[in-house]
Amino acid sequence: MLEELKEKVLQANLDLVKHKLVLFTWGNVSAIDRASGLIVIKPSGVEYDGMKASDMVVVDLSGKVVEGDLRPSSDTPTHIEFYKAFPDVGGVTHTHSTFATAWAQAGRAIPFYGTTHADYFYGDIPCARSLTKEEIEGEYEKNTGLAIIEKFRSCSLKPLEVPGVLIKSHGVFAFGKDADNSVYNATVIEEVAKMAFLTEQINPHAERADQFMMEKHYQRKHGKNAYYGQKK
Repeated sequence: MLEELKEKVLQANLDLVKHKLVLFTWGNVSAIDRASGLIVIKPSGVEYDGMKASDMVVVDLSGKVVEGDLRPSSDTPTHIEFYKAFPDVGGVTHTHSTFATAWAQAGRAIPFYGTTHADYFYGDIPCARSLTKEEIEGEYEKNTGLAIIEKFRSCSLKPLEVPGVLIKSHGVFAFGKDADNSVYNATVIEEVAKMAFLTEQINPHAERADQFMMEKHYQRKHGKNAYYGQKK
């Protein structure tokens, strides 16, 4: 079942290690097959070394395991909420990458300081609120997803225009049109987080770059008249 998607999700998870976004088992990637409504996700707590496509777990949008001998990632309910709320999202990556997680632990959005940021994110990379005691003691992972969705909706953000988010005191979630694209965006988040940190170290009074610069750089790559790269 969904053998091709399992291979893609496996490779996306292995790419977390390749891009130095995870230590040990500190991350996961999933993808959804919209036609069937089924999600393929990394198994919980399984080391990346030796992990196989057959280890990937298939779940439905209620979280029921449809195929797989291993337990799905403990973050599965968070991923499910994203797929239910954001129909354009085809892949989700979760990491605790160092610099981005530091911003999350500080409870700060990653500010737009320059063109590298604007090439991928149409605005600051937001930081969702802390969960309440009741939310943590209840359906914690589901509530994590709901808090992030709340942040996107309250700020009128689109997940493929701002394809990543921090959650206070926790870590990073990145979105994409597929699993590979979500890992790509998670990698960019980490680099942008590092750049923003260094910017504030060099100049604690640094100001955000101009909005017109953001418009230019984002639209030339993602707008309807985009001209970055080659024609497909």
